[in-house]
Amino acid sequence: MEQGYPELRIEDLNVVYDTEYGCVRAVNGIDFSIRKGRTLGLVGETGAGKTTTALALMRLIPDPPGRVTSGSIELLGTDIMSYSEREMDAIRGKVVSMIFQDPMTSLNPVFTVGAQIAEAIRIHKNLDAKAAMDEAISIMERVGIPGERAKEYPHQFSGGMKQRVVIAIALACTPQVLIADEPTTALDVTIQAQVLMMFSELSKASNTATIMITHDLGVVAEVCDEVAIMYAGEIVEYGSLEDIFDHYRHPYTEGLFASLPNLNDRNARLVPIKGLMPDPTALPSGCHFHPRCKYATKLCAERAPVKTVIEQEHYVRCLGYEEDAGVALEGFGNK
Repeated sequence: MEQGYPELRIEDLNVVYDTEYGCVRAVNGIDFSIRKGRTLGLVGETGAGKTTTALALMRLIPDPPGRVTSGSIELLGTDIMSYSEREMDAIRGKVVSMIFQDPMTSLNPVFTVGAQIAEAIRIHKNLDAKAAMDEAISIMERVGIPGERAKEYPHQFSGGMKQRVVIAIALACTPQVLIADEPTTALDVTIQAQVLMMFSELSKASNTATIMITHDLGVVAEVCDEVAIMYAGEIVEYGSLEDIFDHYRHPYTEGLFASLPNLNDRNARLVPIKGLMPDPTALPSGCHFHPRCKYATKLCAERAPVKTVIEQEHYVRCLGYEEDAGVALEGFGNK
């Protein structure tokens, strides 16, 4: 990894939602950083806390019921947790931008797509309406949308084209940090591949620090440099793409790979992870994954694991790697 100060650094971030059913512990003490020109894949099941993490980075957690209880979010070396709403408005879309999960609902149906792209350009670059529209059309063509379609409305676009519009809005002001929340979930496989290739090329050309939020390990393999595996609001394993795909350490990461089809052995059976993601209002004691872990011992239910560095920036939260815990991962498949 290149040296230098990261574009984005997160330390001990905690987010909760106070609801009538109890306190939802959505994000629990996560840490990571991302440098320019690199892409971090944030991976996990539905309910792991991935989207809440993204909203926290944009300071868009709805309050109430949500609130960031602790932690720092350093953007270009400055902690934005102390920023006012006006200061955040000045950097959203310009310094840090986000591609939201569903393009079908991310676009305003009563404005043309050209107007929606031009809006961010006009606000952040202080251009008049014509100059902003000219630049919007140029960006549309960069993402593969004919410029003459700028006067059309979102309902006139297919799902893949809507996603291109959303990407164009996010990249309009060449942000230094880009957050993409499952940008290809609603697309078919062919269009997904085209969007991912375009997304990767544009972010690399702009030297953008990118966070790709997904549950699809195929997407991660395609575009990411580093990977963070998230479970029950925690990052349970973090490392380079090679670390996670070839030398994973956490039982949950093993479970994710075991549940994928084996293209080399058509007769191999899928091995799903038993159970479900825990209720965030009543997380299990000790290691949050222990009720679903086939290697779990009595100690796993009593003691929460700490971050254990395997090598360089590859770390894992599992008692099996803590020397004083005495927990053996017998039969673990990738050590």
